[in-house]
Amino acid sequence: MASLVSVVGGKAAKALGQLGITTVEGLLSHYPRRYVEHGQLTDLAALRVGEQVTVLARVATARTRALPRRPGDRRQRTIQEVVVTDGTGRLTLTFFNQPWLVDKGTFRPGRLGLFAGTVGQFKDARQLLHPDHRLVDESSADEAAEDFADRPIPVYPATEKVKSWTVADAVRMALPLVDAMPDPLDAQLRERAGVVDRATALRWIHRPADRGQVSRARARLRWDEAFGVQVVLAQRRADATAMPAVPRPGRAGGLRDAFDAGLPFGLTAGQREVGEVLDAEIAREHPMHRLLQGEVGSGKTVVALRAMLRVVDSGGQAALLAPTEVLAAQHARSIAALLGPLAQGGTLAGSDEATRLVLVTGSLSAAARRAALLEAASGTAGLVIGTHALLEERVQFADLGMVVVDEQHRFGVEQRAALSDKTGESARPHTLVMTATPIPRTVAMTVFGDLEVSTLRELPSGRHPVATHVVPAVERPDYLVRAWQRVREEVASGRQAYVVCPRIDATTEESDGEPALADEDGPTPAGSSGPAAVESVLPELASGPLAGLRLAGLTGRLTAADKDDVMARFASPARDDGVDVLVATTVVEVGVDVPNATVMVVLDADRYGVSQLHQLRGRVGRGQHPGLCLLVTHADAGTPARDRLDAVAATGDGFALSRYDLAARREGDVLGAAQSGSRRSLRLLSVLEHEDVILRARDEATRLVAEDPGLAAHPVLAEQLAREFDPEHAEYLDKT
Repeated sequence: MASLVSVVGGKAAKALGQLGITTVEGLLSHYPRRYVEHGQLTDLAALRVGEQVTVLARVATARTRALPRRPGDRRQRTIQEVVVTDGTGRLTLTFFNQPWLVDKGTFRPGRLGLFAGTVGQFKDARQLLHPDHRLVDESSADEAAEDFADRPIPVYPATEKVKSWTVADAVRMALPLVDAMPDPLDAQLRERAGVVDRATALRWIHRPADRGQVSRARARLRWDEAFGVQVVLAQRRADATAMPAVPRPGRAGGLRDAFDAGLPFGLTAGQREVGEVLDAEIAREHPMHRLLQGEVGSGKTVVALRAMLRVVDSGGQAALLAPTEVLAAQHARSIAALLGPLAQGGTLAGSDEATRLVLVTGSLSAAARRAALLEAASGTAGLVIGTHALLEERVQFADLGMVVVDEQHRFGVEQRAALSDKTGESARPHTLVMTATPIPRTVAMTVFGDLEVSTLRELPSGRHPVATHVVPAVERPDYLVRAWQRVREEVASGRQAYVVCPRIDATTEESDGEPALADEDGPTPAGSSGPAAVESVLPELASGPLAGLRLAGLTGRLTAADKDDVMARFASPARDDGVDVLVATTVVEVGVDVPNATVMVVLDADRYGVSQLHQLRGRVGRGQHPGLCLLVTHADAGTPARDRLDAVAATGDGFALSRYDLAARREGDVLGAAQSGSRRSLRLLSVLEHEDVILRARDEATRLVAEDPGLAAHPVLAEQLAREFDPEHAEYLDKT
């Protein structure tokens, strides 16, 4: 295809480059953000101060008036005030020292035009100061007048320097080239999808005759976005299915049966159902690739452990990869406690069916590390739990049959793939990735579409809902006083509490947790000394509202031994050195399980995202007593940060919160990981609003790839996907 410069000229191409548009195809894919029409002028009353806008309106009045002379003025200064209207509201366009705009009739009353600028406020009136403008004589036959004909007028995403009509002019020059662009969908595919051809869609999206053409154009281009991703994912699923794996069918009367017989609680219906799916998949000759998502506390670890034990019963090993040492150690403790003698193989305390469980982390002593690596390499340890340390080259397994990745979003692509690579080329381990961050169905199909998805929604019996309340520290300081009183009341009743801070000290964010959000609502309000830090909050509480209670701090900066010591003391408050209140960073966000902890106070809660807050509050209410989560904030009511906290307080449904979170953010942020390495992005497809499109695209893509895995019969589609999804991105999808 012709270069952008040859089509639109060097000056326009340079301007378009500021929008990231460097090719003709990129220009034609820069779709209008909205449309305006005759008779439907911009609602001027809805404009917000500070907003960058392009409005369609008619000139109502235009005048020039003199400004008072200042000492030293050599010439008369003037101001031009042009009032435009949508028929009801009014907007003032203000210019200085440009009298010809009025004198020569540029802003003749009745003229229609587009006006672009930043909305300001002067006295009681909204205004645009020195706006860019395009006015037309509707009776003329030039191209500008044609753009304002009785048809929808496209308004493009633009910037202060690159106006919507600059893009529109460039698009007009490029549109004749669409007929030479081959359509990646053949006639049969288009018919099944119910969409128009691509050339028609591009003409209609940029120069529609009516809203009906806009709708049909968007439907086709939206389909392209969904279908392209789903075809690549379908190819990845097909490739994964073709890989070899050692079947792990388990055996009757083995370790798994002994574990089930000794469980002190019954499995939920959801746990049993997912367990049956995992059993069937790990018994096949091809590797399982499954995502297990579920609410905080829904019992994902038990489900994963039962599958891991089945692998051990089949003569293999299972590895669990956790993102932090705190979580890895917590998993090791909780799994060892669940297994009891079944995890003490080769010892006097071990049962006949027992295996060995080892923990591998970066901070182990040299002797402990050598012992753990030897047990993994020899096959003595059927269960290996660890952090990133498991990924090191010297960590070897005798027969790695299953990999479980906990909180998979905390690992990079290469990290997740490295563990699977330890089995060599002859076979691949079965893989289960888990997340307690609920993912809407359509996001799962778009981001994790190469994985089969299982969901646990049901909470085990005995789990209590966590009551959540926002504590506005500035508006209601008495609420904060009451929050600390509630902590003391819970401790007096024999229970325990968490206090969570976003920082370790005045300058250091917690490295083991997700980074805190930026201060989107401006500086920290007066009365707050900045984001709360464990090292300052701990002594303040110990000498202030929580004086007399046993407090301890936990951050990622502590050594592994110190972390274990603090957690052991917190888990056993009856000890002389037990801990009543744990002041911590987000190292407690996932996996930490202390059933006696019933209250959590999150300081500067507005610095966390929705899913992270939902994860944090999942640490309380895990025992026989109800949980309480108090979100302390300095954010003002009505700000986005405060709205986010109100949403978390309003529901305990993680899936509802995930939809809220997605709707509140740009979808590109959510889909950024999946789009890594891709030259495309979702412009018209909404993973929340267009579930039907994604479902149909997934079905059609699966059908197409089953019939033609290499897309040999669809060369134009194959070429397009090769351009839009580079090898790095394809590798990402393959390894997710």
